Amino acid sequence: MDWVKLIGGGMLLYFGAEWFVGGASALALALRIPQILVGLTVVAYGTSAPEVIVGIEAARDGHGDVAIGNVVGSNIANIGLILGIAALIKPARVDGSLRRREMPVMLLSTALVPLVLMNGKVEPWEAFALLAMAVAYTGWMVRSARSAVQIAAATADTTTAAEATDAAGAPKPGGRWRSAITALVGLVVLLVGGKLFVAGAVSAARSLGISEKMTGLTIVAVGTSLPELITSIIAARKGHSDLAVGNVLGSNIFNVFLCLGASALAGTVAMSLVKGAFDLVVLSIMTLLAALFIRTERLITRLEGWVLVALYSAFMVLTIVRG
Repeated sequence: MDWVKLIGGGMLLYFGAEWFVGGASALALALRIPQILVGLTVVAYGTSAPEVIVGIEAARDGHGDVAIGNVVGSNIANIGLILGIAALIKPARVDGSLRRREMPVMLLSTALVPLVLMNGKVEPWEAFALLAMAVAYTGWMVRSARSAVQIAAATADTTTAAEATDAAGAPKPGGRWRSAITALVGLVVLLVGGKLFVAGAVSAARSLGISEKMTGLTIVAVGTSLPELITSIIAARKGHSDLAVGNVLGSNIFNVFLCLGASALAGTVAMSLVKGAFDLVVLSIMTLLAALFIRTERLITRLEGWVLVALYSAFMVLTIVRG
């Protein structure tokens, strides 16, 4: 039953996230909200919904190791797995605005993870500060996104989200009510999936004799990143692998600001810097590699994609071996 909960919860997280994002995006557009705002807010927050819900559920049920492992592991997976696979399918073009805007914020958010864990846990005031940063970053992102390139990217984000929603079997948008119902069903499925997924992951970890932190870094991290992975693959196959670059940077930022902040308010999120040193070092290396690849307006090549995927594979193997 543990594995049934885990696999079933993971599937519900995927379908729930796609339905929720697709329905909410369609509803926002039906309410005549500009597409750039939908792409920068509804889609951006929606793609981080699985991490947020799983993190809150884990922290609320007293599994803080799963919550922090989810954030760190998801951010590593976003760069190594999602960006790497997208570049392998089609080399990803880097837009200059990402280097100027998102990249410094992602470096800051990554540096904040060990800082908030200096005393071994994320304090409530630190959680509030992280959530405030999420709100401030969103406002800054919306105010600064006025160029034609950024508007086109936000439009492409909403288009790709709609295609991913179709792939997940959601009903076609048909006005405000259908879109609202689709979003509501997606949210309910997300909540149920999050609860099942956490319960299954914790029970499976106990039965296998592995730590909850390792479970968060591996199984939970990959499971919550599944919607973003599928969406990035869909985008890359249609020749829009550049969207994966922006999605990865935005997701990593929101995972720290939004997911870690919300999880720490829901319950205790703690991790010793000594025990988590290896994982945080890997996160830092992967983030610096992403910064290196996004340093200028260029293509992230297939060779660089192979490097990212190989490093992520090595991290997973070492994490499992270390237990």
